[in-house]
Amino acid sequence: MTIYGYARVSTDGQSVAAQEAQLRAAGCAKVYSEKISGKRTDGRVELAKLLKRLGDGDVLMMTRLDRLARSTRDLLNILHDLGARGVGFKSLADAWADTTTAHGRLMLTVLAGIAEFERELINARTSEGRARAKARGVRFGRPNALDTHQQQEAIQRLANGETQADLARSYGVGVATINRLAASSPFSGEARA
Repeated sequence: MTIYGYARVSTDGQSVAAQEAQLRAAGCAKVYSEKISGKRTDGRVELAKLLKRLGDGDVLMMTRLDRLARSTRDLLNILHDLGARGVGFKSLADAWADTTTAHGRLMLTVLAGIAEFERELINARTSEGRARAKARGVRFGRPNALDTHQQQEAIQRLANGETQADLARSYGVGVATINRLAASSPFSGEARA
């Protein structure tokens, strides 16, 4: 079992020295550190290296929870991944956030349950809102490439024998647009490709 530390500050004007000292005093064999905003998940190179290095029985330690993740959901996803790989997690400032103990695992399980419940509530509200909007006649998705007049004209031109490729060129749209229009028209059997 190896204890690895992770220290992060948000701006160049700050120093990671205090965090590194705390982590080493708490028993970290190696400390990864970087200066980058927590909102940027793509730029946290040292954290990515550390997460790849951790293995079964190792422990990831931080001075505070907010050094690891940008949101509760992000934190829970990272902790879930670590737990699945047999990696423990410990926050020095947040004693309850310690997955190496039964109490810490219980607290994080409760938090994960609350986050999942919140996500389901958000999904339900979103679905209800979409249903109300559809009932009011709101149309979702991309707007039609052709207006109603152009659609009627294109259907008539298809019925008169023009090809879908020629129509697509003349309206400045893709052949797929004309193909969908042809499939939905009453003349779909007569339309030629």
